[in-house]
Amino acid sequence: MGDRRFCFVLAKLMATAGATTAVLLVASMCAAQPQNAISAASDPRLQKAYRFQRGGWTYVHLEGSPSDIGFQHGYLLAAEIEDAFEAIKLFDTHATQRDWEFFRKTARAKLWPHIDAEYQQELQGIADGVKAHGVDLDVYDIVALNAFEEVPDYYVPWLNKLNKKAANKKTANKPGKPANAPKLAAPGNCTAFIATGSYTKDRQIVIAHNNWTGYLEGERWVVIFDIVPQNGQRILMDGFPGVITSDDDFGVNSAGIMITETTITQFEGWDPKGKPEFMRSRKALQYAQSIDDYVRIIKEGNNGGYANDWLIGDRKTGEIAYLELGLKNTPLWRTKDGYFVSSNFPRDPKLVREETSGFDPNDASSSMNARHARADEMMQHAKGTIDVEMAEEFLADHFDSFEKKEQPNERSLCGHVDASSRGVKQWEWDAYNPGGAVQGKATDSKMAENMSFVARAGHPCGADFVAADFLERHPEYSWQKPLLRDMKAGPWTKFQAGQKGSQ
Repeated sequence: MGDRRFCFVLAKLMATAGATTAVLLVASMCAAQPQNAISAASDPRLQKAYRFQRGGWTYVHLEGSPSDIGFQHGYLLAAEIEDAFEAIKLFDTHATQRDWEFFRKTARAKLWPHIDAEYQQELQGIADGVKAHGVDLDVYDIVALNAFEEVPDYYVPWLNKLNKKAANKKTANKPGKPANAPKLAAPGNCTAFIATGSYTKDRQIVIAHNNWTGYLEGERWVVIFDIVPQNGQRILMDGFPGVITSDDDFGVNSAGIMITETTITQFEGWDPKGKPEFMRSRKALQYAQSIDDYVRIIKEGNNGGYANDWLIGDRKTGEIAYLELGLKNTPLWRTKDGYFVSSNFPRDPKLVREETSGFDPNDASSSMNARHARADEMMQHAKGTIDVEMAEEFLADHFDSFEKKEQPNERSLCGHVDASSRGVKQWEWDAYNPGGAVQGKATDSKMAENMSFVARAGHPCGADFVAADFLERHPEYSWQKPLLRDMKAGPWTKFQAGQKGSQ
């Protein structure tokens, strides 16, 4: 293989193995020409940026103007972005039976015109940053990567329905739905809670979240972003290489806002004139100084993409809120003494009727409702003692509330769908789908005041996923073999804004 390709492969292997300072040094050798690497490494845009590895995570500090932050992001994570892009490209094209050019065209025509100038500049900066390392991606590849949740799971199903109606009316000039396209349904990713007042140990806010997704992308969802933007609030969040928002979502900002979310199972709806969710969620965390701010910003230009139940806290007031963000229905609950749990079940009966494809809140055997029951049980049992340590136990829990026994599967808070012969039919996840809880995070008001949280890469329970063993047992998922890799669990690790690799 060529020198540049060898460098990138080596950098990826080192990042996977948890190598520290050498990763960036190796990556900096990977530009198309040696002199380009030297000039990029001395670029003034990179002077305030840095990265290091810890606990299975890559911590990245970004600072400056939107284009500078983007360039730093693209340059420092070039190897990870190239690798993540290939994984997303494989998954999205397989799931939708559409080629990558469809996603590029969607990014250019349907998403880019609705992105605020600030974030257009940041996205272009990411493309410029990876280009400085010789990675052949342009801004529309980067935009499509940022929309890897909302385009295949929300826009494509909406487009398929639109095309079906057009075909029924014999309307011409509409992009056709592939005859062999599989059925698509909005997934149910993640489990979370937020609590305050008499429910927590010190009457402060405690918030926790584990990311449920396919292991193909989930094992790559291990970046900690510390962002100091030119305007707005400082942000500490987890994230995915090349994406400007957390996207799973967990983060705190310097104004005291603490957020997370879980997706709404079987949601349907899309507004082609709306703003992409990945931009609105980033903007809300960057600019919100109150719960009302966050709700207003995340709803502004709502396109229905990646519809979520948002858990929001304000450490300054001790108040927490639950925003069910549909397209037509956006109810909000809030309290200063209580809790909210979220595991992909819509709370609002009107939203269930009008915006889901038949979600059944009474099916106790479903992943969503079983986790809801277990989460409620754990919160009630721990009333008055909920803290970050309890949050770690919550995220690692394996109790199946339907069968009333300990067993890691699609019903446990720490999800292991790869161990379930049932899969999750509501998400179109077949039996033994390689997916589940891929990492966890937690924080409280005191930690958030210091811009910090704890995080664990891999299953929050500490179990490892070994790709070769899984694929030997389940060859039906061999299409993922080129990019599916081991997902080893790291330790619970504390991260803080401004942290250095030596700390």
